[in-house]
Amino acid sequence: MDKKVRVRFAPSPTGFVHIGSLRTALYNYLFARKHGGDYILRIEDTDRTRLVEGAIENMLEIFDWAGIHNDEGVRTENGKVVQHGAFGPYIQSERLEIYQKYIDELLEKDKAYYCFCSRERIERVKEEQMARGDTPKYDGFCRGIPLAEARRRAASGEPYVIRLKFPENTDISFEDIVRGRVTVNTNDLDDQVLMKTDGFPTYHFAVVVDDHLMEITHVIRGEEWVISTPKHVFLFEAFGWEAPRFVHLPNILNKQRKKLSKRHDDVAAYDFRNKGYLPEGLINYLALVGWSPDSEQEIFSMEELTQHFSLERISRSGGIFDVDKLNYINSHYMKTCDLDVLTELAVPHLAAAGYIAEEEMADQAKRDWVKGVVTLLRDRISHMSEIRDEAGIFFKTTYEVVGEESKAALGVAHLPQLLDVLERKVRAADSIGDDFGKATLKEIQSETGFKGKDLFMPVRTALIGEAHGPDLGLTLKVLGKENVLSRIAYARTLIGNK
Repeated sequence: MDKKVRVRFAPSPTGFVHIGSLRTALYNYLFARKHGGDYILRIEDTDRTRLVEGAIENMLEIFDWAGIHNDEGVRTENGKVVQHGAFGPYIQSERLEIYQKYIDELLEKDKAYYCFCSRERIERVKEEQMARGDTPKYDGFCRGIPLAEARRRAASGEPYVIRLKFPENTDISFEDIVRGRVTVNTNDLDDQVLMKTDGFPTYHFAVVVDDHLMEITHVIRGEEWVISTPKHVFLFEAFGWEAPRFVHLPNILNKQRKKLSKRHDDVAAYDFRNKGYLPEGLINYLALVGWSPDSEQEIFSMEELTQHFSLERISRSGGIFDVDKLNYINSHYMKTCDLDVLTELAVPHLAAAGYIAEEEMADQAKRDWVKGVVTLLRDRISHMSEIRDEAGIFFKTTYEVVGEESKAALGVAHLPQLLDVLERKVRAADSIGDDFGKATLKEIQSETGFKGKDLFMPVRTALIGEAHGPDLGLTLKVLGKENVLSRIAYARTLIGNK
């Protein structure tokens, strides 16, 4: 590429970070990193009616968590939102003087015009158009007002907007890297509002000015903007500017092949973080929803994604968000994640289940014990919130035997013998340490002659109520001496050997 790659993600601070927005930011980030370019995070806040307090801070928190760090734009420092880079401001509401300069240029070039039509008139016209079966759009009533007269009316206080002035019956075309050539006739386009009555630009105007001034080379965004891109292309041409390359990403769909919705699907990136997904797992999976690598590889670090990513391998069709596949990928990262990190993630979920109090974690012995629980269970869960269901066997004094195989294991004739030997060895030990379980199970095998599933399944069921589960030696350690003795006594009540 001749120019240095510069891409931007430009969200509006209107609420949570949608999972689709996170993927768009990721693709921009990967493309910039692969080509040694710059990734800019710009805030588009010109729609003042939709702003949500704290949305910028929440968005930056999610991006930091996900490992998507920008080279320019907005970020947090010491808890405050700051801007960094040579092309700022990066918040549109701070760029109003810039937009006014360029709207004046469009007016002078007769590429835009003042519109004084009331909202009521515009709605009435559109209703009449729909009644005739026409596409509803502005009818150009104010297109012919001379600029000098329009400026006098505006100066006198008459409310107005400024609209883009499309030529009639003209094809506008652009090349989309994903979708190929796209052509739209101006007769099918509305004279888009560029500047609103409140003096703020619309997205369609501000985005073009900002992309040009910030030297954006590639615009990578959602497919909902395809229909608007001819308007942007026309604006670039009206100013005599070179347009960036366009890439419109397919929607993320649910299993019913419908667009993800807040009502029926988990769509906020924050929800996945709160459920205890690891950022590496979510990012790895999201990259694959709409993009396919050139191999069968499924597990990618951020560095590997950067190496393999290409715009040409983005699909034109919507990517299915498959939670089962996400869980599969995230479980891989659960198995390899640092245990201290997993323990920290586990604490709020164990506290929410009532198993621990978070303040207990200040005690190192308690923290080490919880870490042992996490060690045992991390292979059985795909994200940390699932530990609530799995951890009960270590926090409750009794259990329920579920499943025919577990019930059968609890009913084997030789279980009382196994429990007698186990109890004797546990009572003789000062404590149950790292080596106790493995050594003791070997001794039980030697003394009783039972081994393999004839040993492990009955003993495990007696201790936790499940024939299959975490490593039995480690289970003994995590339960601890007194708890193991209590479980043995409880198991005897279940098998009638009191």
